[in-house]
Amino acid sequence: MSTDRLTLGVASRLSRYLQVLTQAKRMGKTTISSQSISEYTNVNPTQIRRDLSGFGKFGKRGVGYDIDSLIGQIRKILRASGQHNIVLFGAGNLGLAIAGSGVFADHGFNIVAIFDVDPERVGAEVGDLTVLRYDELPRIVEKVGIEVGVLAVPREASQSVADDLVASGVKIIFNYSDALISVPSDVTVHTSSPAIELLYALYFYLS
Repeated sequence: MSTDRLTLGVASRLSRYLQVLTQAKRMGKTTISSQSISEYTNVNPTQIRRDLSGFGKFGKRGVGYDIDSLIGQIRKILRASGQHNIVLFGAGNLGLAIAGSGVFADHGFNIVAIFDVDPERVGAEVGDLTVLRYDELPRIVEKVGIEVGVLAVPREASQSVADDLVASGVKIIFNYSDALISVPSDVTVHTSSPAIELLYALYFYLS
């Protein structure tokens, strides 16, 4: 199976496997079976083995997969084996939860800056970072190079922040608001909506 362009289904399943592997590693596990991965993803073990065998020989019969090795291989397949710089917009409750969760760091995403327009939040310390004024965005993009912008801002602010990110050359936007964002065709927007995810899960539960 070529890694030049994964199908949407394969990319989605590999991402789910990576999430399970990362959690298993955090729990101190060193190996994992396709059956165990299946229990956490509801993907058939045969499908898991088929997905992984398409890229090479991983795992040993009766032993399972070496977690560290498989994490590295899947990250390579998903082109996520390096470090990627991201910026976070919004230092409110949601933004602080995102910054403090470590979920991005686990997968090679490095939050290099946090922005806010609220004078009471600007200058606050969030881990190793200081919340910056919004108008410092161009300087940070030029200085560090940004690949992803994460929006944890009110709905009404989402489009203007996205516009500024696009103008700065950012090509991937992760949106935590429920706003519809319009961007050029070469920019990707992913909107995270717990309600939609629940509807999706409910549909399959009732089917």
